[in-house]
Amino acid sequence: MDDTGRAGGSDKRVLRRECLAARSGLTADGVREAGDALALRALELPELAGAGTVAAYVSVGTEPGTGALLEALRGRGTRVLLPALLADNDLDWGVYDGEGSLARVQHGGRMALLEPAGERLGPDAVASADVVLLPGLAVDARGMRLGRGGGSYDRVLARLERAGARPALVVLLYDAEVVAHLPAEAHDRPVQAVVTPSGIRRFRA
Repeated sequence: MDDTGRAGGSDKRVLRRECLAARSGLTADGVREAGDALALRALELPELAGAGTVAAYVSVGTEPGTGALLEALRGRGTRVLLPALLADNDLDWGVYDGEGSLARVQHGGRMALLEPAGERLGPDAVASADVVLLPGLAVDARGMRLGRGGGSYDRVLARLERAGARPALVVLLYDAEVVAHLPAEAHDRPVQAVVTPSGIRRFRA
């Protein structure tokens, strides 16, 4: 990696700490209210209205809540895929069939995750999605997303590219996490839109 890559990685680590520190000040009520508003906004996306399959995720901690959105999509008859974290940080996928279809899984010393308890469909199942909802910590005016740094969704995006799949990529964030500019590296891929509790913003390809 060249000096630019190292600098970009260092800048990202600083930004991640800042974003996580800001989220740590949120209350449980604030997270829940933001999640309800986020679901209403996301359901306005035409891409979701026409989607047969959506790859989503179960929010944890102070992430923008996805519970209301998952239930709303399921209520529409949308097939919802949720990730299960593998030992190498890649993601397997399973179908969401309500809260009862989730199991709490502890991954080493990390935060426990709610994952699909039923049949695992394999990492390539994400290529069947019409929309992929991505977690993140921030997004900039180009649509470049700042993730947590584990690389799981970098693998997902690379897998989609290899498969020739072109789902709509949408990141779910709080309003203050839409910023002017983020450092980007060669493997980073832009999203098409961000949904926050106050609305939707689209990015040019």
